[in-house]
Amino acid sequence: MIIIKTDKEIAIIREGGKILGSILKKLLVQVKPGITTGYLEQMACDLIKKAGGRPSFKGYKSMPDTKAFPTALCTSINSEIVHAPALPSRRLNSGDIIDIDIGMEYPFNKGQRGYYTDMSATAPVGRVSKEAKKLIRVTKKSLMLAIKEIKPGCTLNDIGQAIQTEAEAHGFSVVRDLVGHGVGIAVHEDPQIPNYAIVGNEMENVVLKSGMVIAIEPMINVGSWEIKGSSDGFTIVTVDGKLSAHFEHTIAVTKEGHEVLTKM
Repeated sequence: MIIIKTDKEIAIIREGGKILGSILKKLLVQVKPGITTGYLEQMACDLIKKAGGRPSFKGYKSMPDTKAFPTALCTSINSEIVHAPALPSRRLNSGDIIDIDIGMEYPFNKGQRGYYTDMSATAPVGRVSKEAKKLIRVTKKSLMLAIKEIKPGCTLNDIGQAIQTEAEAHGFSVVRDLVGHGVGIAVHEDPQIPNYAIVGNEMENVVLKSGMVIAIEPMINVGSWEIKGSSDGFTIVTVDGKLSAHFEHTIAVTKEGHEVLTKM
């Protein structure tokens, strides 16, 4: 079920999104050779707590009988697409690229429900290859092009087509087994939002309405779009071991068009 948010709810989500954007910006400044994912994790937890929020990924279960996610951050490196826990800690090396994915419930008060925002960005570590720079640039641009499409009456196909066209124009592929989603009342809500054009009846081509809040998150690979899981039970990697990049924003659909709620 798609949940339409009230103006009051969107105002709170906006406040949380602004805070989350400032936190991710501070984390990205720290990305350099020698830094560890454990350091980034501790920094994120400290900043979220100080802001009056709660890390929405830490302890999250996709299903009641699945393992709880162990960290506040997903820190996916190189061929890791998404969902790599920040612990055990790993050291970043020059030439790596890292996707920092972060979510927050805000405000967090015991006995009172907060609202959720979600965002990510991929950053180079030290000096990276031309291919890595291009992948990061194209993935970020694909997200920006998709956001430009968002307005009442826009369809999920419009969003996915914008991402797919940009990625494939540069010889990259779009992950198909992982998608964006609604967000706000819960970490993940309907609708599922593909990063590629919808063909036939494979997925409902939802029409966007004012009051919807969605997380758009293109995941773009250098090689094949196919994915596989890892032994930790969380991390998703490219099937061919080639690089992947990921960017994400939380966006409100407004009467006039859209508003990015997680600006940095």
